[in-house]
Amino acid sequence: MSDNRVGELDLHLLHEGTHRHLHRVLGAHPDETGTWFALWAPNAARVRVSGDFNSWTGDHDLARVGGSGVWAAHVDGAEPGDVYRYLVHSADGAVLDKVDPVGAATVEPPEVGSVIADLSYDWNDDEWMAGRGARVALDAPVSIYEVHLGSWGRHVSPGRRFPRYDELADPLADHVLALGFTHVELLPITEHPYYGSWGYQTTGYFAPTARHGSPRDLMVMIDRLHERGVGVILDWVPSHFPMDDHGLARFDGTHLFEHADPRRGFHPDWTTAIFNFGRPEVRAFLVSSAVCWMERFHVDGLRVDAVASMLYLDYSREEGEWIPNQFGGRENLEAIVFLRQLNEAVYGEFPDVATFAEESTAWPMVSRPTDMGGLGFGYKWDMGWMHDALAHLARDPIDRRHHHGELTFRTVYANTENFVLPLSHDEVVHGKGTLLTRMPGDEWQRFANLRLLLAMQWTQPGKKLLFMGGELGAPTEWAHEGSIDWSLHDAPGHGGIRSLVCDLNAVYTSERALHAGDAGEFGLHWVLGDDADRGLYAFVRRDPADAACAVLVVWNTTTTVHHDVRLGVPAAGRWVELLNTDAAAYDGTDIGNLDGVTALDEGSHGQPHSISVSVGPLATLILAPEPAR
Repeated sequence: MSDNRVGELDLHLLHEGTHRHLHRVLGAHPDETGTWFALWAPNAARVRVSGDFNSWTGDHDLARVGGSGVWAAHVDGAEPGDVYRYLVHSADGAVLDKVDPVGAATVEPPEVGSVIADLSYDWNDDEWMAGRGARVALDAPVSIYEVHLGSWGRHVSPGRRFPRYDELADPLADHVLALGFTHVELLPITEHPYYGSWGYQTTGYFAPTARHGSPRDLMVMIDRLHERGVGVILDWVPSHFPMDDHGLARFDGTHLFEHADPRRGFHPDWTTAIFNFGRPEVRAFLVSSAVCWMERFHVDGLRVDAVASMLYLDYSREEGEWIPNQFGGRENLEAIVFLRQLNEAVYGEFPDVATFAEESTAWPMVSRPTDMGGLGFGYKWDMGWMHDALAHLARDPIDRRHHHGELTFRTVYANTENFVLPLSHDEVVHGKGTLLTRMPGDEWQRFANLRLLLAMQWTQPGKKLLFMGGELGAPTEWAHEGSIDWSLHDAPGHGGIRSLVCDLNAVYTSERALHAGDAGEFGLHWVLGDDADRGLYAFVRRDPADAACAVLVVWNTTTTVHHDVRLGVPAAGRWVELLNTDAAAYDGTDIGNLDGVTALDEGSHGQPHSISVSVGPLATLILAPEPAR
């Protein structure tokens, strides 16, 4: 396989739908004398390339490679930095002005054009790459900080609207490491014409948005984050794409990438086009995009957006607005094939990365291997937990007793998938308020409730994800044109939230009992799950490899202080507090068990021993046996 010329094997794999590296053969590839251009446009009558190198005359024709539908040509003098577009002549005589679907770089929107890119870079992250697989393993502490680069980094580039990737590297690493997160997840940085889409309406599936710099600038950022011990996950959107004239829609004058029938090819929620997953070349295009980000940019994982919208043919559609599958069902069988192929390709090429599905329904086996009948993702977002937890804590504490099961229901299904517990950007936009403002009560109670929510997230089985601003208890909704209010860093209440997130990450990382069973049968054992009258919950977390390594977690969902609460524990001896969200350090009332408590040889709640604890209002306790600490 040549880096520049399209060979017979490339064509075979493309049309079979199994090509994983189209970015190596399609697109623009500079060499010593010029650039090779290659494009898939099977229904075009003619294809020309127009750019800086020919004064935008379009004088250079691409030639059809056999009868394949791929067009290619070498253009002398075309060099890195030159802007170009394709002039695609459709069968009906129209001339379509298109950017390169496999282009590696673009001009900065709202300008339109692909850029010939020099992708050479000397990486310095060998140590990270050699050990990164262990950092996303099912038994590893995975704590993800979700970031929109433009608004997070506005303070990095005063006077400019967009910070550069390389400028963001150290400030982002400083913040993430100070808080104890293991990974950052970037809202889509694939090129997108409309900034207000937050990146979720992608036109450049192989190109990082030029708003923040060049591909090499992105390499610098990821390299630096890796050098400092921070993993990088990208949000990636194969579910739909915008219908801008210069993009993928009707690319060669026909519905090439999308379904022609709007009942399958038009997304009513986002006014976008839906990929035709049944076309082999489209599957190869999308799989190659995913592989490209891993290969070219050393990305450590992909979070796949809106998976539910791909799986169901009737998603957001009324009766008569969708077409059943061949068996009369609502499942999108072609999308299932694609998602399995995607995960097999990603893990086949890079077994040390992870894929994450944002899947909001009860579709079975999302994060189970394809050879077991699953979709093959590494993890699935637990949207049910997020909705239940936010709904419960939005209630007045007096009323929570009537909805006690909202917080215990998760254990019915918690072991069916490898879950991530998300408090994402979607929860702090579109009039929903913020995590803080959604909490009830006076100012102190709102902060205490938020501390309780975060502690619930960090103490249950599942990896963690928090959107930027959540670590400060942001009081205003996120706005993509705005910025984080960094003055809240040490402000009363807000500083307590920040300190708590830091300490939650620390104890989550240091205590194997709190992360090793995130995706296994030892995830959680209820000690107290039915005390609705007092609003108390208690459970034990254990290390699956060492049952003696255990912690006890207690939640108090009321404003009442509870003393002398007797709870069963698995070990004798002294139990000490590892964390108390009601501590003064977090702006709490400082009610707790500072000197520890001694377990009695009196069994309780199915455990051989028991302790008596005090629990502050709206507080979470994490306790563990004292020996060897």
